[in-house]
Amino acid sequence: MKKYYHILILSLLFGACGTNKNLVATDSKTATVITEETSTSEDIQNEPKIAVVSEAVPSKADTIIDQLPMVVEVFNHSGWNQLLKKHVSKDGRVNYEGFRNDKGILRDYIASLGDNMPTYNWSQEDKLAFWMNAYNAMTVDLIVRNLPLASIKDIDKPWDQRLWKLDTKWYNLDEIEHQILRKMGDARIHFGINCASFSCPPLLPTAFTSQNVDKQLDFLAKGFVNDARRNQISADNIEISKIFSWFAKDFKSDGSLIDFLNQYSETTINPKARKSFMDYDWTLNK
Repeated sequence: MKKYYHILILSLLFGACGTNKNLVATDSKTATVITEETSTSEDIQNEPKIAVVSEAVPSKADTIIDQLPMVVEVFNHSGWNQLLKKHVSKDGRVNYEGFRNDKGILRDYIASLGDNMPTYNWSQEDKLAFWMNAYNAMTVDLIVRNLPLASIKDIDKPWDQRLWKLDTKWYNLDEIEHQILRKMGDARIHFGINCASFSCPPLLPTAFTSQNVDKQLDFLAKGFVNDARRNQISADNIEISKIFSWFAKDFKSDGSLIDFLNQYSETTINPKARKSFMDYDWTLNK
């Protein structure tokens, strides 16, 4: 077999030169090259067929690609991310006038959502990031459409207005929250979506991404639960946000409400702690 390998190698080397070469093996170590002007189809048909089996050797490029992290975002939220960084402070205060000045960019981003709707093969993280960003962008757009404004509740039925067309369907905030996000079974979404009000969890000044959404929601949950302006917590007495009353079912899916709070609270709450709810401040979060 060795002589056939040599024949193959030589034919590859000389094949690019434009002349037709037949290789005749003389022994296992050498081969004689005979040059002819032409070869007939009969000659070709009568030549022995040699099967060559070789192992694929990875190229340098293949090796580099294999070493890259396999992180793929199914949707690019960078447009929304840039707006958030520009118009939202670190403590969640929103510059709605700034958003109004950039309303074209905001609405282009919302339109892009409609051109890239989630599909069956998107992960839970992909969908969470997509729909929470959509909810928050639409909430900001709702406020921008109604400025000047003191509270989102000054708008007639704010969560029922179908103002945004994604693909072929018109959506409102109520549907995205209750029919899509809550049905994903992650109570932390209540810390991720923003109702444009002071008592709501602060709007995160960066967009959610499928790569980071789990860490982002944990960050928001811990920050909200331990925010003394929104929750007063001691071992035996808690006065907490009405969010925990309105969506009690979501927070009790894996135990009691106190079990949920203790995952994030810096103060351990006794299981039989006294519980009450704070008044909700609907003042615009600006």
